Amino acid sequence: MALIVHLRTVTDLRGKGDRIAKVAFRGLSFYTRVLENCEDEARFNESFRWPIASNVDGNEMLEIQVFNYSKVFTNRLIGTFRMVLQKVVEEGQLEVSDTLIDDNNSAIRTCVSIEIKYQAMDGTVGAWNDNEFLDDSNRSENDGAFQFETDSLLSGHSQGSGVSPGRSHQSLQSAERSFRKTGKGVFSAMKLGKIRPPKEDHKGKDEPAILETEDLDRKAMRLGGGLDPDTISLASVTAVTTNVSNKRSKPDIKMEPSAGRPMDYQVSITIIEARQLVGLNMDPVVCVEIGDEKKYTSMKESTNCPYYNEYFVFDFHVPPDVMFDKIIKLSVIHSKNLLRSGTLVGTFKLDVGTVYSQQEHQFYHKWAILSDPDDITAGVKGYLKCDIAVVGKGDNIKTPHKANETDEDDIEGNLLLPEGVPSERQWARFYVKIYRAEGLPKMNTSLMANVKKAFIGENKDLVDPYVQVLFAGQKGKTSVQKSSYEPIWNEQIIFTEMFPPLCKRMKIQIRDSDKVNDVAIGTHFIDLRKIANDGDKGFLPTLGPAWVNMYGSTRNYTLMDEHQDLNEGLGEGVSFRARLLISIAVEILDTTSTEIMNSTDVQTEGIQNISENVTGKIEEFFLFGAFLEATMIDRKIGDKPITFEVTIGNYGNQIDGVNKPAMHKKKKEGGESDEEESELIQNSSEDETEDDGDMVSVSSTPPMKPVITDRNYFHLPYFEKKPCTYIKSWWQDQRRRLYNANIMDKIADKLEEGLNDVQEIIKTEKAYPERRLRGVLEELGSGCSRFVTLADKDQNQAGRTRLDRERLKFCMRELENMSQQAKTIRSQVKKNTVKDKLKLVQNFLQKLRFLAEEPQHSIPEVFIWMISNNKRIAYARIPSKDILYSIVDEEMGKECGKVKTVFLKLPGKKGFGPAGWTVQAKMEIYLWLGLNKQRKDFLSGLPNGFEENKALKGPGLQSFPPISLTYTMKQIFQLRVHMYQARSLFAADSSGLSDPFARVFFSTHSQCTEVLNETLCPTWDQLLVFDHVELYGEASELRDDPPIIVIEIYDQDTVGKAEFIGRTFAKPITKMSDEHYGPPRFPPQLEYYQIYRGNCTAGDLLAAFELLQIGPGGKAELPPIDVPTDSEKGPILPVPMGVRPVLSKYRIEVLFWGLRDLKRVNLAQVDRPRVDIECAGKGVQSAVIQNYKKNPNFSTLVKWFEVDLPENELLHPPLNIRVVDCRAFGRYTLVGSHAVGSLRKFIYRAPDRNANNWATAAKLMNGYMALTNGGPYSRHTGEIVVNMEPEPPVKKMETVVKLDATSDAVVKVDVSEEDKEKEKKKKKKKGGEEIEEEEPDESMLDWWSKYFASIETLKEQLRAQEAAAAEAEEKEDMEIAAEGADVKPDESPMKGTKGKEKGKEKTKAPKEDKKKKNQMTEVMDKKNKQKIDELQVYNKELENEYDNFEDWLHTFNLYRGKIGDDDDSVTEDERIVGRYKGSLCVYKMPLPEDVTKEASFDPNFGMFQGIPNNDPVNVLVRVYVVRATDLHPADINGKADPYVVIKLGKTEIKDKENYISKQLNPVFGKSFDIEATFPMESMLTVAVFDWDLVGTDDLIGETKIDLENRYYSKHRATCGISQSYAIHGYNAWRDPMKPTQILTKLCKEAKVDGPHFGPGGRVKVANRVFLGPTEIEDENGLKKQTDEHLALTVLHHWEEIPHACYKLVPEHVETRPLLNPDKPGIEQGRIEMWVDMFPMDMPAPGPAIDISPRKPKKYELRVIIWNTDEVILEDDDYFTGEKSSDIFVRGWLKGQQEDKQDTDVHYHSLTGEGNFNWRFIFPFDYLVAEEKIVISKKESMFSWDETEYKIPARLTLQVWDADHFSADDFLGAIELDLNRFPRGAKTAKQCSIDMVVNEQELPTVSIFKQKRVKGWWPFVARNENDEMELTGKVEAELHLLTAEEAEKSPAGLARNEPDPLEKPNRPDTSFIWFLNPLKSIKYLICNRYKWLIIKIVLALLALAMLGLFLYSMPGYMVKKLLGA
Repeated sequence: MALIVHLRTVTDLRGKGDRIAKVAFRGLSFYTRVLENCEDEARFNESFRWPIASNVDGNEMLEIQVFNYSKVFTNRLIGTFRMVLQKVVEEGQLEVSDTLIDDNNSAIRTCVSIEIKYQAMDGTVGAWNDNEFLDDSNRSENDGAFQFETDSLLSGHSQGSGVSPGRSHQSLQSAERSFRKTGKGVFSAMKLGKIRPPKEDHKGKDEPAILETEDLDRKAMRLGGGLDPDTISLASVTAVTTNVSNKRSKPDIKMEPSAGRPMDYQVSITIIEARQLVGLNMDPVVCVEIGDEKKYTSMKESTNCPYYNEYFVFDFHVPPDVMFDKIIKLSVIHSKNLLRSGTLVGTFKLDVGTVYSQQEHQFYHKWAILSDPDDITAGVKGYLKCDIAVVGKGDNIKTPHKANETDEDDIEGNLLLPEGVPSERQWARFYVKIYRAEGLPKMNTSLMANVKKAFIGENKDLVDPYVQVLFAGQKGKTSVQKSSYEPIWNEQIIFTEMFPPLCKRMKIQIRDSDKVNDVAIGTHFIDLRKIANDGDKGFLPTLGPAWVNMYGSTRNYTLMDEHQDLNEGLGEGVSFRARLLISIAVEILDTTSTEIMNSTDVQTEGIQNISENVTGKIEEFFLFGAFLEATMIDRKIGDKPITFEVTIGNYGNQIDGVNKPAMHKKKKEGGESDEEESELIQNSSEDETEDDGDMVSVSSTPPMKPVITDRNYFHLPYFEKKPCTYIKSWWQDQRRRLYNANIMDKIADKLEEGLNDVQEIIKTEKAYPERRLRGVLEELGSGCSRFVTLADKDQNQAGRTRLDRERLKFCMRELENMSQQAKTIRSQVKKNTVKDKLKLVQNFLQKLRFLAEEPQHSIPEVFIWMISNNKRIAYARIPSKDILYSIVDEEMGKECGKVKTVFLKLPGKKGFGPAGWTVQAKMEIYLWLGLNKQRKDFLSGLPNGFEENKALKGPGLQSFPPISLTYTMKQIFQLRVHMYQARSLFAADSSGLSDPFARVFFSTHSQCTEVLNETLCPTWDQLLVFDHVELYGEASELRDDPPIIVIEIYDQDTVGKAEFIGRTFAKPITKMSDEHYGPPRFPPQLEYYQIYRGNCTAGDLLAAFELLQIGPGGKAELPPIDVPTDSEKGPILPVPMGVRPVLSKYRIEVLFWGLRDLKRVNLAQVDRPRVDIECAGKGVQSAVIQNYKKNPNFSTLVKWFEVDLPENELLHPPLNIRVVDCRAFGRYTLVGSHAVGSLRKFIYRAPDRNANNWATAAKLMNGYMALTNGGPYSRHTGEIVVNMEPEPPVKKMETVVKLDATSDAVVKVDVSEEDKEKEKKKKKKKGGEEIEEEEPDESMLDWWSKYFASIETLKEQLRAQEAAAAEAEEKEDMEIAAEGADVKPDESPMKGTKGKEKGKEKTKAPKEDKKKKNQMTEVMDKKNKQKIDELQVYNKELENEYDNFEDWLHTFNLYRGKIGDDDDSVTEDERIVGRYKGSLCVYKMPLPEDVTKEASFDPNFGMFQGIPNNDPVNVLVRVYVVRATDLHPADINGKADPYVVIKLGKTEIKDKENYISKQLNPVFGKSFDIEATFPMESMLTVAVFDWDLVGTDDLIGETKIDLENRYYSKHRATCGISQSYAIHGYNAWRDPMKPTQILTKLCKEAKVDGPHFGPGGRVKVANRVFLGPTEIEDENGLKKQTDEHLALTVLHHWEEIPHACYKLVPEHVETRPLLNPDKPGIEQGRIEMWVDMFPMDMPAPGPAIDISPRKPKKYELRVIIWNTDEVILEDDDYFTGEKSSDIFVRGWLKGQQEDKQDTDVHYHSLTGEGNFNWRFIFPFDYLVAEEKIVISKKESMFSWDETEYKIPARLTLQVWDADHFSADDFLGAIELDLNRFPRGAKTAKQCSIDMVVNEQELPTVSIFKQKRVKGWWPFVARNENDEMELTGKVEAELHLLTAEEAEKSPAGLARNEPDPLEKPNRPDTSFIWFLNPLKSIKYLICNRYKWLIIKIVLALLALAMLGLFLYSMPGYMVKKLLGA
C-alpha cells in the first residue's frame, strides 16, 4: 500500500554548489538532505515512501525538483522532472533516467535517475488506455510522436495543450520495447511542463484567469524562490523537514474537560404585543416559562390585540448543555385571576440553544405563532411579538437597528423562527421505539442480593431498568423491567409536536426504578439536526434501529456515587454503562383527517420485536494495545504497584465483573463460514494456525511499582520490555459508518492544519499567505472528491438503516459541493482577499466537523484506566473510530497502528480546575482495533526492533498475540533543550507576578531551568543538556519520529509546592550520528510554542529542541556547544550562538506621565510611588512622585535606556512595567505590574523621504479616480479632480489639487446644492412668495429634532452598509467573470482599475443603472426634504472610534493578585490595581540626523516633541445624559425606577428626585456641570440607579470614562465640532472658542503654516486651499461677513492636512454599555450621552444646551359616530321570530380602555342600520417625534406613583348588541392607527372588508396631518373557522384639535351642549313594540311585506285590466263589425 521512489543521482550539473532535491506526489513533498560542494554529479541515494489509501490513478503525477541550496538566500531551481504514473501503475516497478526541464519548459542537459516501486491495494495493475492518451491521427502523421492532451493528464490543474519537449520522436514499437527494458527516454513524453497557449486560444478556454494566476505564482516563486509554500506548512516546519510522521500521532494539548462546568447565563425576554388572538372579548395575560421558572405580564382588558411592552429577565448558573436544553415556553392565557387559572389560548415553545445559535444570540421584534397543544387541528391561535436574547459570560448583545416600524407589522415576514424553517409548521408525530438494552451495571449492593438469595433462593439481576425520553418539555416513559441486565421492552413513545421542532435535542435515559429514588444509569442525547436534513433533497428525522452506547460513572455500585452527574449526561463519561437499541421516526400529520387524536399528550404503546441481524452482522473484533512508556505519574497516587486496564464496552472490564452480552454465545453458529475460516488460516503465520477461539483476553498490564522521576512525578520502569494487552469482542459490523467519519475527519484535520498555517503566516507577516491558502483549498477539493469515490461502495451491507443511506447521499452531495466551492474560491484568492476567504473556509471546517459526527453508534469507545491499590485513579477515553483499521488508508483511524501520547485525567468533577491541569500520567501507547480475521498486520505500525514474547498455552504451544515486546534495538541520544524565554505567563502570586521556572520531560528524564523571580516574561536563556537518553527502536524511525517533549512551567513558592502555570509540547529535530550538523536543519531555529493551562492559553514559550544521536565514537563526536564568551552565568549554560537571536542596539525612550487609581497595598495607601521599566535585562526608573494624593503626575517626563534586542521583531522580549511604593528606611513594596507583550506599535520608523506627505492626497486621488471611472483629467496642468464632499457622489464638484510638493494645493469644497437651495428658500420667504409645505420652521426645531434626524441617518447608514456588503459580494462574482474579458496582467494597476470599471459598466444591465440613478435621486430628495443640521450618533463608545484616545498618551493597566484557578472566580478587572499613563518609543541606534536637526527639536523630550505640560489643570466638565435603553429590570414587577448618578473625584451628583417611574427606556435629557482638577479627578463614572421607596437604591449599571486622555488627545475630544456654524437657534455654536481660533491654535501646535484667509471665501492651510461660504445670519436675519464657515470646513478635513493627520471629534452622542460589577461581562443596558470639557483659564462657555425631554403635546380627538349599517343581527324576536339587534358603538384610545365611551342604544334595528349622531371625546398627550401617546397612570392601587407609558396611537371602535338581562354581545371591531389608517369610503356601499385585510395596499391618511376625516369603515370579527368576516359598517368623523383649539371651540360629549348634535332620526319601532302595538305592526307590515303588497296590488290591477278587457271585448268587436 505504498509508492516508493528511490532518487539515485542527478548528473550533468553545472558549476559547483550545494544541492537539494524535492520529491512531490499528491501534494505531499519530501526534501532530500543537502549535498555540499557537488560538482557535476549529485549522489542522493535516498528513498521516499508515500503510504497511500487509494489506488494510484494512471494520470497522477510525480514531480522532482532540483535546487541549488543557499543558506542565506532562497534556493534556486535548476530544473524539474515530471512524469505520469501510468506505466508504474501497470508494471509496479520501473527504473527511469531522463533530462530535467527548466522554467520555460525546454529540456536542459541535467539528468536524473530514479527507481519507482508501487504496490497496489488489491494487487491489480491498470490497463494502458490508448484512446485517453494518444491522438490516433497524430500518430500516423507525426511519425508516432506522442501528442498529449494535457487536460486529461493533469486532470484540470492546467489548461492548454502542446507537444511536450524532450526526446519524444520514437516509433511506437521501440517505445514498447524500451518500456520493457528500463523505460528510459519514453517518459520524457510524459513529463509535462506548462505550455503557455497561444493568445488567440484565450477566448475559447473556460477559466483563463486561473492559468494566468498560476503563471504569475510561478514567476513570483522564481523571484521569491525557495520551497513551494503551497505544500509546506510553516507552523510545523519541523514536521516537514523531518519527514512526515508515520508511526506517531499528534497529542492533544487541551487537557481539562469543559463540558460539565457551570456558567452564568441571562435570558431576557420582552413581550411587546399580541395580535389576532382567537376568541371574543378577551382579557389576555402572557406567561413566560423557562424550565421551572414562570413570570406573568399584566392583564389587558377586553382586547384581542393587547400591547404589553414588558421585560423579563431570568438568570441561570448551569452547564451549557443544561442551559441550551431548557425550553422557553410562551403562553397566552385568557382571563386569569387570583381565583381561576384561566383558559389557555395558545403556546409557543423553543429551546434556549435555538436562540443562542441565532446571530447576536437573539430574536429581535419577531412574531411567535401561537398554537393550541390540546387541539392540533385548530390552526393559528394568534401572534405574539417579542424579543428573546440569551447572554453568556463575555457575550455582549447589540440591539439591531430596524429600518422602520411598519416593516415589523408585516407578521408573516417577521416570524419568530430560525432561518430555513418554513413559516407554515405542521404537526407531526415523533415515534421513539425502545427495543432492548444490554450490559447494564449493578444498581444495588450485593449485600441485599445475598440476603434475598438466602431467603428466596433465587439469584436475580440487581437492576430494575426503564427508559425515559425527554423532548420539547415533555416526558415519556417505558414500563419497568424488573431485575434484568438485558431488559427487553419493545415499546414506543409517541410525542406530538410541531415540525420542524424548535427544540434541538432529545434526551434518552435508562433509569433504575427504586422505591426511594430513581437514578439514571446512562444518558444519551440525540441531536435532531444530525438525523435529519432540511435541504430540498433532505429527509425527515430518522434513526436506526441502531444501538446507542451510554457512558457515565464507573460501574462499581456505591450508594452515594460521586460521579452521578456523568450518568445524567453532564460531563464526559468515564466508563461504559450500557447500550440501548432504539429507532426514531417522524410522521407529518394531516390535521384535516378525522381519525387523528387532538391532544399532544405523550403516549406509550407496545410494538413488535425486531430480528437480531437488523442492526448488522455480528463480527469478532480484536483490540491490541502495547504500552511503550508510562511517565509523569502524579506522586500523590502513592507508590503502590500500578496496572493499566483497557476496556471496550464491557469486554476487558475486570474489577466490575463482566455481564457478557448474549451475542457471545452466537459466535460459532452464525459466525464465520468455511471460506472465511480458510482465509483466516492462510493469512496467519505458522504458529497460529490452530483455531484461537479459546484465546483468553488479557486486558490489563501486570502490576509494577513506580520509580521516582523528580519531586512531582513517578515513572514505570518499562525500559526495553513493553507490556501488551489484547481483547476479543463481538459487535455488529458497522465499520462503514466509522470509515466515512474517518475520511471526513482526516479532510477536516488537514484543512484545520492548513488554516492554522495561513493564520500563522498572516500573523507573522510572512510572504504569500494567499498561496498557502490556495494550496489548502486544493487539498480540500481533492480530499472531498476522494470521499465521494470511496464512500460510494458497500451499498448493500447488512444492517444499513435509512439514516445510513440518506446520510451517505447527503454527505456525498455536501462534499461534492464543497469541492466545487473550494475550486471556485481558490481562483478568487488574491492578496487582498485572503482574510475574507479565510473566514469562508473556516465555515467549511465547521461543516465538515458537523458531518463527521456519526449519530448512530457502533463499536463503543475504548477506555484506559490506571489502577493503583485497587482504586481507579485516572483514565483516557479513545474513540474507537480513531484506532479502527482499514485496508484503505483514508478510512483508517488517525491513531490506528500509531504510537499515541495519551495524558490520563481525573474522572468527573475531580478534573475541574487546578486538579484537571496536572497530568495524572503520560502514556506512550500503541492501539490497533480491527476484525479478528484482518489482524495479521496489527503490529506493523510499532517502532521496529522488537521481539514478541508469547504466553505459553500448555506444552510447547504459545498464545498468538504477544503479552509483551522486548526491544533489542536501542539508540543513545543527547537532547539539547534551548530554553530562551517565555512571555505573557499567568500571574501565580498575590503580587500579580510569578517566579517561573520550566521543567522539561523527555522519556524518563526531567530537568529544570533556574527560577527567575517576579516576572511574567522570564528570559531564561538557558541550555539544558540531557545526556545518555535511551530510546528503543530503529535509528531511522527515531529520526523521522522522535517522541515528544513535555515542558511544564511552574511558579516557585518559598513555602509549599511549586504551582502549575501551564504546559506545552514540542518535537525535537533529530540528527543521526552519520549526518552533518549544518543548515538547513541545524542549528535549530527558536520557535514559539503556545502554553496551555487547562483549556485556556497561558502564554508562549520561545525555545528550540535538538536530539543528537551519540554514535560509536561517544560524545566526542557531537557538535560542540558554541557558548557566548561573555557568559557570567557560572554553571548554567546559556543558549549557544547559532540558536540565540542576532541582536542590535536599540534605544527605548519612556514618557512618564502619571499614575491613576492606585489601590491600597496591604491596607496602606500608596504615597510615594515610582515606576520601574525593564526590558531584556536593562531598564530605567522614573522620578518618585512625592505626594501621590496631591499630584499623581511625574516631575521628569522623558527618560531613556539602551538595550540589545533581536533584529527579528517577532522575537522582541516583552517590556515590564512595575510600580513600587517607596516606604521609609529604603523599603519598597510592589503595587502592581504590567507586561507589554509586543513592542511593535511603539517602534519608530523614520518616514520615507520620497513620500513627501502626498500619501494621503494620492490615496484620495486613487479613490476618487475610481469613482469617476477614471474620468477626464487633464495631464498637462498636473491638476487632478478630487471630490471632497461626503454626500453621495452624484453632484460633480470642481475641486483642484496640484500635485507638486512646492506649489499650493487647492481644495475647494463647494457650497453643496442643498445650501444654495436653502439660501434660495430663505430669500423666497423674505420676498413673501410661496412657502413650501414641509419646510421645518426654525422656531419649531430643537436639539431633539437634530438628534432624531441623526438617528434616522445612522439607520440609513447601517442599511446602506448591509446593501453595500451584499453588493460587494455580487461585484466580486462579476469581477471573476470580467477578469477574463478585460484585465491583462501587464497593464499598470491604474489602468487595470479603469479597465475593470469599464468592463463592469458594460456588463451591468441598463435597467440596473436606471435603478441606481433612481435610488440616488431618492437619497437626494430625502436630503432636500430635511434641512436639519445633524450630529454624529455613535452606537458604541467614543474611544472605540478613536483608538482609546491613545494617540500619544497610552494607559497601561497595572495588575496584582493571582489569576483565579477557577476560570470564573477572578475576572481580569478585579486584578487591576491602578493605571500607569505614559508611552514608549523604540528605535534602532543611531537616529537619522534630520530628525534631531529639526529647528525646534528639544533633546530633553527625545522623540516626544511638543507634548503638553502635565501640571494640574482646572476644567469644567459638562456631562449630557440623553437617555438609557434596555435597562435590566431591578424591581419584582419587571421594571425599574431609574435615575442618574455622576461621580468625578470627590464630587457626586445624585439626581434622585428626578427618578423616572417604572421605565426601562427612560429619557433623562439632563446636563450636569462639575468642576474638576486633572490629573487628580479624571475618571468620570456615570451610573444609573434604581430608586426604591424602602431600603437602599440598587445600582443597575455604570460606565467609566477616562476624561484625561480625551482632554489631551490630538483628536480634540473636549468639545465636538458641529456640522455647521450658527450664532443662534437650535444649532448655536457651543464652544467658547470660535472655529477660527481653534484652527489657529491647531496650526500652531502642529507647526502647520496657516491659516491664511483670502478674498472670495478662500483659506490656505499648509499647501491646501479650501473654499466655502463667508456670510452668516444673526437672530434678526441680518447678514454679516465671517471666516468661521471656512475655518470649520478646514477643521472637518483636518486629517487630510500634512503633519496633522488626526480626525477631529465631531459633535456627537455616544452609546455606552452599562455594566454591573456583580454581573461581570453582561451588559445591563446602554446609555446615550456626551461630555464637553472647557479649561477654566479660558473664556467661560455659554449656558448648557437644553436637551430636556420634549413634553408631550395635549390633543383632543373628537369622534362623531353618525350611523352604522349592515350590522349583523344577533337577537330573535319572541313573537315574530324576527332577527334584530340593539346596536351601540363603543370606542377608546389604545392604553385607555378604562376611559371607554359608549353611544346610546339603537333598539331593535331590523336591517343593521343604526343612527346615533353621538360624539366621543378623547383627550390625550402625544409625542409627535416618536408617534406615541403618553399615558401616566398608577399601575395598581398599591402603586406609589404614576408610571409613564408610551403607546402607539390607535383608536378602537367596536359594535355591540345590548342585552337587558345577559351580558352584551360583541359583534365586531376596527382598530385605526391614527398615523396611518385607510381613508374612509364615501358611501356604505363602497366600504368593504378589504379596508382591513389589504390595509397595506390602500392609500393611508394621518389624522395629525389631515386634522378632519369622515367616511365609512368596516367592522370585522373572526368566525368559527378563524377567518375574518364583515360584521357591520360605521360612518364616523374624526376631528383632531390641539388643546388650545379645543378650548376655543368646545364641544359637548354625546349630544350635549356646546355645539350639540341633532337627535338621530330613528324609525319608531326602535321604541319598544309593546308600547305602541299598532304602530309597530304597521311598521312590521310595511317594512317586511312592502314589496309583496305592491306586487299583489300590481298583479290585481293587471288581472282587473284583463278581466275588463275580456268582458268588454265581445261588445266592442260586435260594434266594430257591425259598424255601429
